[in-house]
Amino acid sequence: MQRILVVLSAKSARAFSLVVAISGLWVAPALAAFPDKPVRIVVPFSPGGGTDLIARTMGVAMAQDLGQPVIIDNKPGGGTVIGTDAVAKSAPDGYTLVMATIAHVVNPSILLKLPYVHEKAFAPVMLVGRSPNVLVVRAESPFKSVQDIMAAAKAQPGKLSFASQGAGTSAHLAGELFKNLTTTNLTHIPYRGAGPALNDLLGGHVDIMFATASAVGSFVEAGTLRALAVTTAERSPALSLAKVPTVAESGVPGYVADSWYGLFAPAGTPPAVIARLNSAAKKAVQSEAFKKRVESEGLVISAGTPEEFDRYAKGEEARWRKVVKAANITAD
Repeated sequence: MQRILVVLSAKSARAFSLVVAISGLWVAPALAAFPDKPVRIVVPFSPGGGTDLIARTMGVAMAQDLGQPVIIDNKPGGGTVIGTDAVAKSAPDGYTLVMATIAHVVNPSILLKLPYVHEKAFAPVMLVGRSPNVLVVRAESPFKSVQDIMAAAKAQPGKLSFASQGAGTSAHLAGELFKNLTTTNLTHIPYRGAGPALNDLLGGHVDIMFATASAVGSFVEAGTLRALAVTTAERSPALSLAKVPTVAESGVPGYVADSWYGLFAPAGTPPAVIARLNSAAKKAVQSEAFKKRVESEGLVISAGTPEEFDRYAKGEEARWRKVVKAANITAD
């Protein structure tokens, strides 16, 4: 009996070795061939905003490196939840990504229920970069400074309105933090993306907006929007914003509300595929074409590892959870 068991074990070992060898021959080429079809980046906002600009500019350069088209798929709505959920439920094969913003880490704090388990649904790929939000008004606005905004808001509580690209987005949080620190009452008007929000700001339907620098840079340069302040701790290095003061130095001590962009894949995406996407994304944001398009509008490129992005995102989630709770921010 012992010899039979030994023989059977040997056969099992050989069979197992054969399976492993065959599997190795099949898996390795599959990973090496990635990608062999178009890659899709979901932008959870309408076309025309800062996130859309970043994704489309990156997509062009990533496509060159990957050797496959990179398709930008705008899925606005639900404070970015609709587009984000589509990615969470996609196959974990690297062919579907989401261009996330601060809303990605804030939604778990302001929404009672999400259609995905946030902590388990995504795999970080790369933090693209960080940039200031910019407090802007239309060129014809009577407001020339942050102090003007504060004075008007205190004189007529609730009358002034601020636009955002959706509940829980950087623009929304920047406005709520401003309200909290200045003890003023502004009315939040959410839109399905920065494009529609800016259109109503330019049309005079809303008073102010804490918009991303990438979304409003060209309008500020053209003179159709006036930049009153940036939301970062220090002034922006962008030429178009270099002379614009920070909100903090304009009379709101301690005010900081960065905007950021980062790529996530569905959880379970193979590490080799994540590494390939990270490499392509890194090359894309370090290309001269990308830098020329976005750095002039305030984006400070990061281009780190997936692990670095994971730590950053978790830190942001913890920081903004405190702000959300203190300001009693809820999804509109």
